Amino acid sequence: MHFMKLAAAGAAVLVMGFATLPAQAKSFSGKASWYQMGKRTASGAAYRPDGLSAAHRTLPFGTRLKVTNTRNGKSVHVVVNDRGPFTGGRVLDVSRGAARQLGMISSGTTRVDVQVTSN
Repeated sequence: MHFMKLAAAGAAVLVMGFATLPAQAKSFSGKASWYQMGKRTASGAAYRPDGLSAAHRTLPFGTRLKVTNTRNGKSVHVVVNDRGPFTGGRVLDVSRGAARQLGMISSGTTRVDVQVTSN
């Protein structure tokens, strides 16, 4: 009986926690950075620095996003194929190719609006 109460309480916490995650939202905003990493992404795909990909902490691999740089209005469509960012205060890491299209290579980071277009 005690176990069932704990399990039910845990399930309620999980449901409540997932309901508030940006991964469940159709859009979110925050700080993005660009990265250049190793040969493989967390999804197992080869990392292509000049490709149009992104890393997000919880969105499913294959999720398509429209990312807009709020400073200059430039947008790019990317696919989530990696995990991150691992620096606090950031919501997304994009590949160098996506960063180039967003006009954020020299700054390294920028504020973005992100729309989930499919998952």
